[in-house]
Amino acid sequence: MTTITIDTAIAAPRELCFDLARDVTAHAQSAAFSDERIVEPGKTSGLLEMGDLVTFEGKHFGVRQRFTARIVEMNRPRSFADIMVHGSFKWLRHIHEFQEDGRGTLMRDILIWRAPLGPIGVIADWLFVKRHMEWFVRTKQHHLKAIAESRSGSV
Repeated sequence: MTTITIDTAIAAPRELCFDLARDVTAHAQSAAFSDERIVEPGKTSGLLEMGDLVTFEGKHFGVRQRFTARIVEMNRPRSFADIMVHGSFKWLRHIHEFQEDGRGTLMRDILIWRAPLGPIGVIADWLFVKRHMEWFVRTKQHHLKAIAESRSGSV
């Protein structure tokens, strides 16, 4: 299994960051750089809640892909987690954590996955998938940070 952890400091209240991270529209805005959009099946607007499905469609490695996740944990405003129910990984869990840090919020994304395709998938993961996932999550969170800080008046 592969694990990455991405920390993002945001000058905005924890509750705002938490709600933006589960806001389907904010997610689409923060991931627009990959031509990602929200599609059916699942929720296509509003805030994700426990048990909700959401499907993302975007370009990764030059190929349009779909990824469907289900919200499996919700502890507002501290954390929530989703698991992949359909997508290109053999298994994936994404944990979103939010901690107050005196200057605002520390948002932590922890992704844990198992590559598909046996040994070929493990090699691809080592060569480029892990690096791509780190870049994608870091870039997406940078955009979410800008949205949160503009809404809280911190920029």
